[in-house]
Amino acid sequence: MDGHIVGEHGFWGPVTATLDWCEANYQFSYHIAELANSFSNLVTVGVAVYGAILASKAELPKRYSGGFAGVALIGIGSFAFHATLLYEAQLADELPMIYVASYCVFVLFDSSPGFEMESGHTKLLLTTSLAFDALFTLSYLFYRNPVYHQIVFATLMLLVQVRAAYLVSWSEASMRIPDNKKSLFVWLHGAGTATFVLGFLIWNLDNIFCDTLTSWKRVIGWPAAFLLEGHSWWHVFTAIGSYYLIQGDTYLTLCIKDDHHKYRISRPLGLPVIQRTEKAKTL
Repeated sequence: MDGHIVGEHGFWGPVTATLDWCEANYQFSYHIAELANSFSNLVTVGVAVYGAILASKAELPKRYSGGFAGVALIGIGSFAFHATLLYEAQLADELPMIYVASYCVFVLFDSSPGFEMESGHTKLLLTTSLAFDALFTLSYLFYRNPVYHQIVFATLMLLVQVRAAYLVSWSEASMRIPDNKKSLFVWLHGAGTATFVLGFLIWNLDNIFCDTLTSWKRVIGWPAAFLLEGHSWWHVFTAIGSYYLIQGDTYLTLCIKDDHHKYRISRPLGLPVIQRTEKAKTL
């Protein structure tokens, strides 16, 4: 039996999404197509809400809370996608991924001093980002190939990596940032990237060895077998990776666009948190 089929139809009807995952469909609930893949997105939403609250508490520019809001939107869309396996819900997962990635590109390229959205440079970057999102959305509605989405998302993430490396290593503005703060950014960005890559590896192993994993799940039994749902681990690791990447990129751009003395990193609950110097303890 195919690893991702138990019940062909559930409450939401036949699968209309262009992707189906290794987790068996409607195995535990008539209303939730993929139970683990759906509820693992609560980690994404929780981490995003936590990050947005911290950004607001530190009185950071609203653009940084916007990044976390986008990650929360991805988690909600992904929950809907895996719960229904409908194409409309798939779009609610995949399109916000592109929007958040392009938003990260905007934040990193808007490296001039100050946070005023009225500046010509900032307006041009934001307009370009929004236009790109609109064009991709239209193209993806007509060309429903998930590989196309994955290539565009990977390209945006690569652009984020290249731009971040330039800002911290070769940009004129980075010369004003102490080496210890640069090293802290490299650690944050590196940890986020490594976590993303680990999640991507597990996701692909889940796809490649689905039949083997499905047989192991039957032998182990549930609920322990939920630990073998590789795509669920992708959700968990990308949630954590996104948090580290956003915190790292936020910290770097704050130090470049503002006075770096105003910001530092603390770890009150183990996760890195950006705080203003008068309210924080050093890392």
